[in-house]
Amino acid sequence: MNEIRAIDASQMKENPDVFNIGDTVKVHFRIIEGKTERIQVYEGLVIAMKNGQVGRTFTVRKNSYGVGVERIFPLHSPRVAKVEVVRQGKVRRAKLYYIRGKIGKAAKIKELIVRKRDKKVVGQAVPATENKAAEA
Repeated sequence: MNEIRAIDASQMKENPDVFNIGDTVKVHFRIIEGKTERIQVYEGLVIAMKNGQVGRTFTVRKNSYGVGVERIFPLHSPRVAKVEVVRQGKVRRAKLYYIRGKIGKAAKIKELIVRKRDKKVVGQAVPATENKAAEA
């Protein structure tokens, strides 16, 4: 059993990219065509994440010429070069499968507003000690 965990630990990324469900992301994915290798960027909305140690995956959905396209990416794959967050979304669900039935503007997710000076989410409770320090 320890051997399996050792193999899993060797295949996991040291610093996986941090993003959440509802975020609009750009996935930089390595594609090998014959002898050449290039990076293709896939931009879309993260609608689901499945948690397994090495097999952790996330699903990205985008509209391409009026047709919804979904792609599942393994998070710890060496083919995923990086995941860049374009826009943070404000959602209250763990899986956004209802987006599949939406068309046009109805398929948009509200943007999460973040304070710029200290990068805290607006609407979160602030501890009393921070409030006293801000007033002084």
